[in-house]
Amino acid sequence: MKYYLYHIPGKKIGVTTDLYKRVECQQGYGPEEYDVIMTTEDVDLVSKKERSLQKALGYRVDMKPYNKLKCNNMKINVTEQTTTFPCPVSKLKGHLMDNIGLTWETDHGKFHLDEGTIAWVLKNVKTSQFTNERCYVYNKAFSRYYDNHYDHRLDNSYQMNLMDQYNGKCRSGALSPSGMPECDKEFCECMAPSQFDLIREWALERGLYDKGDVKTQALKLVEEVGETCRAILKGNHEDAVDGIGDCVVVLTNLAELMDHPIEDCIDAAYYEIKNRTGKMVNGTFKKD
Repeated sequence: MKYYLYHIPGKKIGVTTDLYKRVECQQGYGPEEYDVIMTTEDVDLVSKKERSLQKALGYRVDMKPYNKLKCNNMKINVTEQTTTFPCPVSKLKGHLMDNIGLTWETDHGKFHLDEGTIAWVLKNVKTSQFTNERCYVYNKAFSRYYDNHYDHRLDNSYQMNLMDQYNGKCRSGALSPSGMPECDKEFCECMAPSQFDLIREWALERGLYDKGDVKTQALKLVEEVGETCRAILKGNHEDAVDGIGDCVVVLTNLAELMDHPIEDCIDAAYYEIKNRTGKMVNGTFKKD
């Protein structure tokens, strides 16, 4: 995690992990109204520097160093597959809210805590099999949530600004070719896992991505398509609907095994067909 030691001339010396949210949004200062004195990943160093500069420049000296504040005391454990939190599920929400802005690195990318990611964690957290005093989330499932809900082309501060402009609402689902539409749902509902997320979590828990095989899944897809077609030909609407859902599940897992999320595959297909022209022939669209 990066810590920023900042100076608002004539006002204060402070430390934050998010200059935009802390200094600009919360305190109301523009980029030209403050200076960044130091950027470091050493929380002890930046905490010591903060208090020494506060004293040297005649500002109010914080009673507790930054590294001793409650919001900076949650020590998470990161492995290849999971992020583990040092508390039971019943107390997790409070710990997460105290640590908004916390970021950490995993093999699947960098994560951070905000209202949206906290909502996802609370919905997907699991109690450790070794002790009820710890709980965890799967990193890969968390990364898919990021793929669906955060535009990685934007830096974090601009992302937060966009979310503020949308009055606590956010985009929903995979990247849309038309941009970032406003969501009509409440923030936490909108940031909930997509159906694709839930399918991937289900498959991950059952070892499908660790031991699964692309060819086997491809054959499974043919089987499910055949059953769907059989149900349609027999006029069995319920089985046809069930078959379509099964096909989507298999396609989601097949895409994951090929290291291409299903959302990316759908986007690629849409970009391919969005400007295509043609006509209907015998119940099928024929492209020009």
